[in-house]
Amino acid sequence: MKIINLISGPRNLSTALMYSFNQRPDTVVIDEPFYAHYLISTGIDHPSRKETINSMSSNINEILDSIFSMKNTKVLFLKNMAHHHHNIDLFFLKKMTNLFLIRNPKQLIASFAQVIINPSMKDIGLKESWDLFNYVSNSMNKTPIVLDSAQILKDPKKLLNKLCDNLEIDFYNEMLSWPRGGIKEDGVWAKHWYKNVHQSTGFMKQKTSKRELPKHCEALYFDALKYYNKLSKNSLKV
Repeated sequence: MKIINLISGPRNLSTALMYSFNQRPDTVVIDEPFYAHYLISTGIDHPSRKETINSMSSNINEILDSIFSMKNTKVLFLKNMAHHHHNIDLFFLKKMTNLFLIRNPKQLIASFAQVIINPSMKDIGLKESWDLFNYVSNSMNKTPIVLDSAQILKDPKKLLNKLCDNLEIDFYNEMLSWPRGGIKEDGVWAKHWYKNVHQSTGFMKQKTSKRELPKHCEALYFDALKYYNKLSKNSLKV
């Protein structure tokens, strides 16, 4: 079984990519398996915090045992947030194919601030993505795959073909579209975060992507931009 570990920030097209992989006949997807652990270990307050914690295990050993003991699937796709790897021994990353997803932080922050009004660097995951990218690079002596959501939107079929080649898995045309609405694998937090993808049937640029960056988030944007630029140098291009 190939385990693909998507490491992303929020509002990055990560849910759409999970939906895409969910259309594959050989793949099972899991939505943010470390979320409850993150909420408990940081004490942070997010929408549906209690509901999320009650819906899933927060014990990392239990979660990893469940992941690595899964059977009857050729590909297992984990959608993870970079910042959810909080206070976790990262040894397990060496047993996975790690895939990093990034987005221009101006768009990311403007979108995220609609739910969390005053986001911090710890909320958006770009620094954590850069740190995890370096960990994986150094521990596995291999540069991980990086995807930029803007490149996916330019030409989804071409980019996903290239991604599948890099992952050494087959490409399926079914990855390009999905039924409108949610999927049974959605986390209980979907009602707060997944409105756009639930209304979509494929990869498409949202009208909200042109949303203005809030003035109070400008300092965060310039701080985040340096990590985005570093990761972007390694991203797949169409």
